[in-house]
Amino acid sequence: MLTLFGSPSVIETEVFSSMPQCYRRTGQRSAWADSNKGGGSVDSFIEGPAFDRDGNLFIVDIPFGRIFRISTQGDWDLVAEYDGEPNGLKIHKDGLIFIADYRNGLMQLDPGTGRVTPYLSRRNSENFKGLNDLVFASNGDLYFTDQGQTGLHDPTGRIYRLAPNGRLDCLIANVPSPNGLVLNSEETVLYVAATRGNAVWRMPLMADGSVSKVGLFFQFFGSSGPDGLAMDEAGNLVVVHASLGSAFVLSKKGELLYQIRACRGGTVTNVSYGGGDRKSLYLTESETGTVLVARMPVAGRIMYSHMQALP
Repeated sequence: MLTLFGSPSVIETEVFSSMPQCYRRTGQRSAWADSNKGGGSVDSFIEGPAFDRDGNLFIVDIPFGRIFRISTQGDWDLVAEYDGEPNGLKIHKDGLIFIADYRNGLMQLDPGTGRVTPYLSRRNSENFKGLNDLVFASNGDLYFTDQGQTGLHDPTGRIYRLAPNGRLDCLIANVPSPNGLVLNSEETVLYVAATRGNAVWRMPLMADGSVSKVGLFFQFFGSSGPDGLAMDEAGNLVVVHASLGSAFVLSKKGELLYQIRACRGGTVTNVSYGGGDRKSLYLTESETGTVLVARMPVAGRIMYSHMQALP
């Protein structure tokens, strides 16, 4: 497996917490599963992990429009349920939660009240194709992917940047299924998972705000492709691969360093660093509705939500 630079060291995962039975929608059809799972029923499909400053892990459940909070002890609470398909989730430094919703665009959640409200639903009166994931820069710029049903047959997926002043720029519009995205430590490069291209793209960010010389950083294989991304303090990139049952750690040069193998299920979708030392890597395994965890040798990069204390 992926032996271009030799066999990677394998890091095993263990189960952190699994969705309680009381929250599983067993046997219930959903429009999302009709389109994405061949009409089969799923009891959940978890994604979008992100930690708040108290160590709670927030995740989404795409087909049933739900947001959950998982405590440090692994206890689940339903924070919100609304008419949507939440996919990506990130926490703003003011404590509000931003959601990339496939059906509704950018949404905002108040975790205290559970109220979900629209934040940005269209661009120039045109609906988005279907948002997937998002990430904040240290200055508050919000980058997000507009994936829709794009792929190699229709490479028109888009990546946007939304500035705190409301300016919205389309950085690129030819990605086959843009999915997870993350900035490097210097915030001079944006990495994007091109799922249906089964690759990770590298997008240099220029001084004038544009992108240039976008390149293919790493080519994978398999029936699906890269999904969620994360960055550690050494500049290594974590890539979750939805159909290989693993995440992979790549160096700045694109060398394969580690394989992080799922101990349960085979559909790992996204990832977030957590724990007091930020060396615990949490992965959503969507086939079984389970959150897995692995101990890593390098701490994860501090995210925008942890940069400033709450007032």
